[in-house]
This record gives sequence, structure tokens and C-alpha cells, in this order.
Amino acid sequence: MNYKTQREAASKAIITPEMQRVAKEEKMDPGDLCSRMAAGQIVIPANHNHRSLEARGIGAGLKTKINVNLGISRDCCDWAMELLKVETALKMQADAIMDLSSYGDSSAFRQRLIAISGAMIGTVPIYDAMAVFGKPVFDLASGDFLRLVEIHARDGVDFMTIHAGLNLAAVERLHKNRRLTSIVSRGGSMLYAWMNINRAENPFYEHFDELLEICREYDVTLSLGDACRPGCLHDATDAAQVEELISLGELTLRAWEKDVQVIIEGPGHMAINEIAANMVLQKKLCHGAPFYVLGPLVTDIAPGYDHITSAIGGAIAAYNGADFLCYVTPAEHLRLPNLEDMAEGINASRIAAHAADIAKGIPGAAEWDYKMSEARSRLDWETMFALALDPDKASRYRAESGSPSEETCTMCGELCAVRTMKEFV
Repeated sequence: MNYKTQREAASKAIITPEMQRVAKEEKMDPGDLCSRMAAGQIVIPANHNHRSLEARGIGAGLKTKINVNLGISRDCCDWAMELLKVETALKMQADAIMDLSSYGDSSAFRQRLIAISGAMIGTVPIYDAMAVFGKPVFDLASGDFLRLVEIHARDGVDFMTIHAGLNLAAVERLHKNRRLTSIVSRGGSMLYAWMNINRAENPFYEHFDELLEICREYDVTLSLGDACRPGCLHDATDAAQVEELISLGELTLRAWEKDVQVIIEGPGHMAINEIAANMVLQKKLCHGAPFYVLGPLVTDIAPGYDHITSAIGGAIAAYNGADFLCYVTPAEHLRLPNLEDMAEGINASRIAAHAADIAKGIPGAAEWDYKMSEARSRLDWETMFALALDPDKASRYRAESGSPSEETCTMCGELCAVRTMKEFV
């Protein structure tokens, strides 16, 4: 193999097996896919050590992908439950799983996850500080941060969130432009505290070249984290967010020089009327790199329903250029999600992604809806269930209605418009 990373292969016009798989799945010409990868517009996160991976692409012209978060923590160290969540996420066709484990034998959990998952695996290495070193992140030496990255890379992680854009300049900008909710990124807040306590530059920023060498060695896709993402509508599109985004664009170019693939992470909480402009801004400042968004949540007043606020923002974001959606569950801001919460979050994100794909003209997206409409026009319930995003829920609702008719449902009964029109058209 005369290439280290998918990006290096693309720059040499080499079509890798992973590119062939993605091109077939996405109904895209392999040469076109390769060219977009060489330009940095598409990534295929594929660590050399992730043997069970079924490669997927993220970026321009491809289906919008979704990610699911899970993992073990001090407050909830239940391996069986988290592995059941993994099984559920894979069954529900999540494209990626982020292991946010921060406690116990996190390495063993991560290795188990990577061994069984065909989906892309992501992590935030800084979360793992206590589990690996037995001390809080504030007490780490600068070199320990890179050690964490290398441990995760060696285990087979496909993409990692690294908050390298939160440098001293961004911190100064944050201080001059006070926020309502300050830094809401967990990784960002940990680095901010480390920088303040140690009176030093962000290690990921200061040692970015060494970080890139690790990513290149294992072909880890760098997901440049948004430490300054807005945590409420009031803070959206402010100076701190934009300052960090400029830095992320500069880091993107440095990563590409080393043939490391890059994803940019984005907001956060944001009013509907700001979303499109933010997508354009990110693509411009970060040179067309794929954009990964949490939501964005379009209102702050709906705890218990934030899978809905997120899906609204996610659909708008994806239509306007976002490529990758991080799911949000009804438990957001409240507690660790359970299995039911996770399922609700996945389905909400899949709806948002699919709605955007229809509007963007992604091959095959509208065809799914056309087939559903054909089935509805025939009152073909079994085909409708088979085509449904959540077949089990659709068939259960139908069964629970107790409809006396095999054709109609209890909403309209004998007045069913479809049945009426079938008699005359």
C-alpha cells in the first residue's frame, strides 16, 4: 500500500477499497468521490486498526450522516447497558458512534466497541484522562494529551474530537466578549481550566504537528472541536465562536499538508434565521471541509423535547451545507439518556438528515418517499410498514387502533379519502 491515509491516496488519484464501497453506496462516480476527497470536501474515517469497519463517507454530495453518543462514566458505569445501546444504534442504522467514556476500564470498553461495530467510531481523548492516568486533566503534563490521542488511535478509533482551536487568542476574545453561558463544551471547559491553572498554551494547539503525525500514522480523521460553540441562542454567532472558527480553518490547511482528513464541528444553540449564514461561514473559513453539527437547537425552552428542537435545526443546517449531525435526545440538559431516549434521538436525527437529503437532491432520497406514497395510494399497510423509518412503531400504532376495517385506519374510517377516490379514479 503506497499511501498512509485516505487523503493521501485521493491526492494520488488512487481509488481505495473504502472509496469503492462509499461510491457504490452513495451512487457516486468513484473518480468524482476521489477528487472531492483530494479537495478536502469529503472524508472517509477509516483507522487502519478498525477491522470490522464498513466504510462510510461524510461530505459534499453524500447522504447526511448521523452520530450517536454513549459511554461509561462514574455516575453510570453499566457496561451491559452501554453495549445494548451500541446494539440498538447499529440496528437503527446510525452511521457513527462516539464513545464518550470517562471512567473505569475505558480502553477495554472502547476495544470491545470497535471490534463489534461496523459504524465509524469517534472519541474525545481528553475525557479519558482520569481513566488512563488516574488524575484529573488539570494535573496532566503537556505531553500526556498526545499520549491519550495515541492510545485511542492505536485502539482503532476512526475520528477524534480535538479542541485545538481554543488557543490563548480565543480565550482573550472570550474574556473581552462575555457570554451568557460561557463555554458549554465539556472538552473545551477542561482545556480552558488547564490553560488557566498552568498558565500555558493549549497543548493540542502548541503541539499540533505532533498530533498530526499520530493521526497520519493510523489514518485518524481529525474532528476539530468547537470549544466555543454557543450554549444558548443569546451567544450564537458571537466573537468567540467566529474567532475559534478562523483558527480551525488555519489548522485545517496544516492538517491537509500532512494528508490528515478533517471534519469541523459546529453549533450548538442557534435561532433558525442564523443557521444558513453559519453554514456558509464555516464552509468559507474552513475551505469546504465537512461540517459536523450538534443540532443546532433552535430554542432554549424545551427540555424534554430537545430531540425535536435539534431535528428542526439539523434539517435546516444539513440543507444549507452541514454534512454530519450529532443526535440529541429528549434527555439533553437533564440526564443520561436511556434506551428509549436514544431511539427517539436517532429517529429524530434520521428524519432531519433525510428531509435535507431530499431537498439537496441526493440520489435515492426522494425515491424512498415515492415508494411510500405508492403504498399509501394502494392502502397497502404491510408495504407501508416495511418502508417506514420505524417499522415496529408504525405497525404497533396500527394494531393498537383496533380498526374494524382492513383497509382504513381509525382517523377517517369509512370517510377515508384514499378509499373513496379508489372507487372513482
